Amino acid sequence: MLLKDKVQSLLAEALEERPSLFLISQKIHPGNIIEIIVDGDGGITVEDCIALSRAIEHNLDREEEDFSLQVMSAGVSEGLVHRRQYKKNIGRKLKVKTEGGNTIEGELVSVSDNSIDLVWKAREPKPVGKGKITVTKEASISYDEIQEAKVMITF
Repeated sequence: MLLKDKVQSLLAEALEERPSLFLISQKIHPGNIIEIIVDGDGGITVEDCIALSRAIEHNLDREEEDFSLQVMSAGVSEGLVHRRQYKKNIGRKLKVKTEGGNTIEGELVSVSDNSIDLVWKAREPKPVGKGKITVTKEASISYDEIQEAKVMITF
């Protein structure tokens, strides 16, 4: 069995034992450097990464094929790629780039099976007279339209 297939099989078994965790990406770089990025519905702990690493590493034979294994949590800079990641970020500010080239920054207020809903405040000219007023805007964006979505960190 090829290393990639064996790693996929072992990872699938390990994730079945921890249903709150899910795979973001799995890559095998030249030199058999295995990189696995995971996330969880309630976040992910170091212990979760260690458990997944052990479940894979202890079932691979270094004598047969040498490798390096890295199991990591999804970082904020990675962006949101899995629908389950949106649910855990309700209430946080997102920057979403759509397929149409628009960029929207707003608070993620709800998530459905097909789309996300964002709310933000914008300054617009008054309908009558001079000056501007602050208005609340809303957008429902389907997952198919999302080109990139990142959590905005505020301090």
